[in-house]
Amino acid sequence: TGVEMRPMPRNKLELLPDFWNCNAALWRDKLGQISLATTTLFWGVSGNLRYIVLAWSAAALGYSTTQASSLVGVVAIGTAVGAVLASMRMRLDQAAKVMPLGIAMGVLVILMNFISNVWVAAPFLILLGGLGGFLVVPMNALLQHRGHNLMGSGRSIAVQNFNEQACILSLGAFYSLSTGMGLSAFGAITAFGVVVVSFMWLIQRWHKSNCLKYKEQLDHLLSIARSDNHHG
Repeated sequence: TGVEMRPMPRNKLELLPDFWNCNAALWRDKLGQISLATTTLFWGVSGNLRYIVLAWSAAALGYSTTQASSLVGVVAIGTAVGAVLASMRMRLDQAAKVMPLGIAMGVLVILMNFISNVWVAAPFLILLGGLGGFLVVPMNALLQHRGHNLMGSGRSIAVQNFNEQACILSLGAFYSLSTGMGLSAFGAITAFGVVVVSFMWLIQRWHKSNCLKYKEQLDHLLSIARSDNHHG
C-alpha cells in the first residue's frame, strides 16, 4: 500500500498521535468519511437493536426475555441473507447507492410499534435485518478500500472500531436516557428510529454535497475503487 511500517514503540501512548491522524485522514477523505459515517451508524444501531427488540417484544407481544431472544436471532438471519445478496449484486464503486436503506431501517424501527402479532413480527424483523446486511457489506468494503489506500488495513480497522464502539455507546446512552426520562418502550423506540432516520438523511445529503463540490476528486477515487479486486 506504500504505507510506512514502523516498529511498535515502548510507550504505547506514543501511538495516540498516529491514531488521531489516521482518524482525521479517514474523516477527511470524500469516500472514506461517507462509508465510515454509514458503517458507524449501522453498528451503533445493530449494537442496540437487541435491547430494542427485547423491550418491544415484552411491551407488544408480552414475551419474556428468553422468548424475545429468538426474535433477536431472526434479525441476524435477515442480516446474513442481506449480506450474501449484497456481496453478489453490488460493486465497490456502487456502495453509496445503498444509503437510502439506512433511512428505511430507521423507518422500520418506528413501524415496529404498530406490530402486535408474532407472525407479522418475524418476517418484519427478517426484512429489517436484510436491509442492514445489504447496507453494511458494500459500505464496509468501501471503507476498507479507502483505509487500505490511506493508511493500511490495521490502522483503518482500529479507526473503524473506535468510531463504531463510540456510536454504540452514544446510541445506547440516548436510548437509556429516553427510558429514564419516563418514555414508554414505544416512545423510546420511536425516538431511536427518528434519530437513525435523521442522521442517515444527513449523511446522504453530505454525500450529495460532496458530489457537487468535489466531483473530479470523487470521480478519481471511484476509478481507483473500480480497479480494486481485493475489496470489491
